[in-house]
Amino acid sequence: MAAELTAHELIAKHRPTLDQALEAIRTRAYWSPHPEHPKAYGESGSLDAAAGKAAFDALLGGRLDLGQPGTDDWVGGETSPYGIELGVEYPHADIDTLLPAMQAGRRAWRDAGAEMRAVVCVEILKRISDRTHEFAHAVMHTSGQAFMMAFQAGGPHAQDRGLEAVAYAYVEQVRTPDTAEWTKPQGKRDPLALTKQFTPVPRGTALLIGCNTFPTWNGYPGLFASLATGNPVLVKPHPRAVLPLALTVQVAREVLAEAGFDANLVALAAERPGEGIAKTLATRPEIRIIDYTGSTVFGDWLEANARQAQVYTEKAGVNTVIVDSTDNYKGMLSNLAFSLSLYSGQMCTTPQNLLVPRDGIRTDEGPKTYDEVVADLARAVDGLLGDDARANALLGAIVNPDVKARLEAAAGLGEVALASREIANPEFPDAVVRTPVIVKLDGAKPDDEAAYMSECFGPVSFAVAMDSAADAVELLRRTVREKGAMTVGAYTTDDEVEGAIQEVCLEEAAQLSLNLTGGVYVNQTAAFSDFHGSGGNPAANSALCDGAFVANRFRVVEVRREA
Repeated sequence: MAAELTAHELIAKHRPTLDQALEAIRTRAYWSPHPEHPKAYGESGSLDAAAGKAAFDALLGGRLDLGQPGTDDWVGGETSPYGIELGVEYPHADIDTLLPAMQAGRRAWRDAGAEMRAVVCVEILKRISDRTHEFAHAVMHTSGQAFMMAFQAGGPHAQDRGLEAVAYAYVEQVRTPDTAEWTKPQGKRDPLALTKQFTPVPRGTALLIGCNTFPTWNGYPGLFASLATGNPVLVKPHPRAVLPLALTVQVAREVLAEAGFDANLVALAAERPGEGIAKTLATRPEIRIIDYTGSTVFGDWLEANARQAQVYTEKAGVNTVIVDSTDNYKGMLSNLAFSLSLYSGQMCTTPQNLLVPRDGIRTDEGPKTYDEVVADLARAVDGLLGDDARANALLGAIVNPDVKARLEAAAGLGEVALASREIANPEFPDAVVRTPVIVKLDGAKPDDEAAYMSECFGPVSFAVAMDSAADAVELLRRTVREKGAMTVGAYTTDDEVEGAIQEVCLEEAAQLSLNLTGGVYVNQTAAFSDFHGSGGNPAANSALCDGAFVANRFRVVEVRREA
């Protein structure tokens, strides 16, 4: 089949976007080509709100046929955290048929070069962007995110992360020139002369193991980093969040075919209920790259057992905020309340441990005792979530029964400063919606340590009383070193305390946010500017996104000839 999208057309269309992305990762300034506001869609081929909702509704109860080879069954079973059955069926693959088929187009994709691969990836992202409203409903009804968060985090922010990975992939591949003329003088003899050719060569088939809570945001960096560096990508979604990544695979296959490449460079591996194919796939000899977001237990297993592959993991950590002092007490409380509440704390970046000196803190409103700080924070969360409509828009729904069980068990770990309450969702009566719980613990009591030194994923936070700011800094160091952290926050007006916290974060490789009191929150990061994770502590062995995240997905192979 002749290509419908020529190299010239794709480069002319998307090279300016790629160049802007390259400039953004260089300067780290704010930039995004993907609109955050729902009303920005509906022109130039993109779906508006009504069309996106209709497209999503049309998927329900249907079969998403991707045209993949080796389909031996149809599988499904997703139920929305909001209580509706999705009823979508996906192809189940005979892996022994699908994996060899994914290799067939690898040579042409490799030989296309870094620029062509990059602009094909940008075209995939553009088409996904045009369907952002449709994808938002798919993310909402698989992750439990409230619609606006699903729209932004699952749409433009995820697309930004994908484009960021493409930009880094391009930079690393063109770092070495395509050819070089090498001449070495030999004195009176003729010089030695060689012509050298350098080719970025992909590692092999990549496996993306998707997560339940952020299927696109966490999935796109690995998917596009591998594809842009020449590797076929097999997408294995979380069984409860297949639809967003299945739609992604559908778009990618369409674009690859239209650009004259083999659609099987991207394929879906959906599974039967309870099949658990991730371990089987991860240890196949054909799989040479793995991207994974999820539990520490399985992430550790992948790192230990998938020895044939380059493994990139984002696991879990115990995120900590030190509250030492502040010159904006109300702003601090408001910022923390939002951070604890957003998406019911079901983010790998949500703060868990709030370390507060037991003798209290200095504020612009005068001294505040530990008990006052905790009580005021509880009131701030209550005030933020006091209106049920606003609460539903911030909290979303509890993604699975395990989160609900942890939330209910947390109340028995210490004195409850803020009890969780149930909130009804009028639009989705079967949604499980809960406000956060705050539990008071004592950093000097060994019995409390088991709680605050373990990740409790969900809307659970611990206000830990510390003997001093210095003790809080040392607990921060131990927590990051032993358990890892995706984020660290701190509030202090003391230069010495700030310096000590910063030094710990530099030594233990943890991303730090200081004195956030406005509309930026510790659990949010911006593509092209912020690094998500560092790859330097146990929470993750890679960062989204940097050169290290892409550079080992390919190797440079040299061919030398005498000139």
